[in-house]
Amino acid sequence: MTMNFEQIDVTTLLPQQPPFVLIDHLLLFDEKATTTSLQVREDNMFVEDGRLDPCAYVENIAQSCAARLGYINKYIYHRDVCIGFIGAIRNLIVFRNAYTGEMLTTTITVREEVMHLTLVDAIIRVGEETVCTAEMKIALPDES
Repeated sequence: MTMNFEQIDVTTLLPQQPPFVLIDHLLLFDEKATTTSLQVREDNMFVEDGRLDPCAYVENIAQSCAARLGYINKYIYHRDVCIGFIGAIRNLIVFRNAYTGEMLTTTITVREEVMHLTLVDAIIRVGEETVCTAEMKIALPDES
């Protein structure tokens, strides 16, 4: 059975709920990579004067990680969505702001998973242009 990821309601994969949801669609999931999208809209709580505050990039990356974990829990293990925590952010580079009307595509690539920690490399693009890169460590509670 082939999964059409874009038909999944991402709020079923995330512990975050509106208005604090910073991804719109799950585009890709495999063992190592997950890709999500976000249309930057004026009603986004991180948008001011048509510009997305760069701090939203960190939450967008974290929610892309949460979507990955949510997909694993819901569709592979048939468990409830669990809450993870940002353990560390390193080498965050913001190349430019995103603006209303632009579509962000965020890809996280798992570099390492050890016990309850996942280390990912993240890249956020608008079209082919990279607007942000970072490394993020996600920590999960012991019971996950």
